[in-house]
Amino acid sequence: MKFNTKVIHGKQKHEPATGAVMTPIFQTSTYAQQSPGKHKGYEYSRGENPTREALENAFASIENGTRGLAFASGLAATDCVMRLFNSGDEIIAGDDLYGGSYRMFTQLFEKYGLKFTFVDMNNVDNVKNAITKNTKLIWLETPTNPLLKVANIAEITAIAQANNILTAVDNTFATPYNQNPLDLGADIVMHSATKYLGGHSDLVMGALMVKDEDLAKKLHFIQFAAGAIAGPMDCFLALRGVKTLALRVQRHNENALLVAQYLENHPKVEKVYYPGLESHPNHTIAKNQMKGFGGMLSFRLKDNSREATFKLLENLHVFTLAESLGGVESLANHPATMTHASIPEPERLKIGITDALIRLSVGVEDIEDLLADLERVLKMI
Repeated sequence: MKFNTKVIHGKQKHEPATGAVMTPIFQTSTYAQQSPGKHKGYEYSRGENPTREALENAFASIENGTRGLAFASGLAATDCVMRLFNSGDEIIAGDDLYGGSYRMFTQLFEKYGLKFTFVDMNNVDNVKNAITKNTKLIWLETPTNPLLKVANIAEITAIAQANNILTAVDNTFATPYNQNPLDLGADIVMHSATKYLGGHSDLVMGALMVKDEDLAKKLHFIQFAAGAIAGPMDCFLALRGVKTLALRVQRHNENALLVAQYLENHPKVEKVYYPGLESHPNHTIAKNQMKGFGGMLSFRLKDNSREATFKLLENLHVFTLAESLGGVESLANHPATMTHASIPEPERLKIGITDALIRLSVGVEDIEDLLADLERVLKMI
């Protein structure tokens, strides 16, 4: 089954009682049992819910996995992965990653004895050199947030497998339409389903997808025991979003490439970070492991003052100044004060997240309107 068909039909079935084409919202906490322990596969909605099950099946299908899990948020999904490990275990992560992930790793799990090493994964040798006998997981984010670095998934997963180390890939920016890490050797794929999978900025959700059944059972147990599940209404909305994922991401890809090319050629722009540009240092890797380059990009003005950056962000009309990404509408973000504010300033500056960095989530509007909005504000600088 090809991707455009898979997002609509993959691992889905019509609701058996009525034949409903769309899975209904099973807004229930519990289920009647015929006899103690004898039921129809559902006992309590923290464990299983038919609406969530339909969504989790869809999640598994679009990432070519055997099992999907839907969580209350992307960070709840990440938290579930971290709970696989014990005090003294070590985890290697990229040096450029979502601020919430960095905050969770350093402020929550380090105090429970997990050790995190952050390396530039542009160079695979950095990953190799960071491995110790206690390394249990390599956490990749590719493309990264917000600098759009691209890690070579196949090379890193091969290194991990040779050392009996798990790999997890945050695939939020790429989406399953553009990139399938499980096919490249990853053990776990994580998504903030709030973003492209939902696609309409109307829910908060996370997802994990895996192929290995034993690993799936461990993750499901943690989800059940810790309770960070997605509710049925959000699952219904996300399932609807998945069905249009291919159509939306095609347009995100097209629009973002044109915006990136426009900005790269603009005299007031110093640098553009977008893996679809030939000037991107990881363009060849991106071209080899991605089917499209995504809807996310970042850039800096030549006037790198905070005043110029804020003036641009405050005067956009079609782009909305807001956190998050991946919805049909275009958003502009200032990582240093918004999504990555939880990363200490010295660490931000070390990797290039300065006050002059602007991140764009390019939506599906008409490209002429997006470019006109940028042209208008750039004239103000």
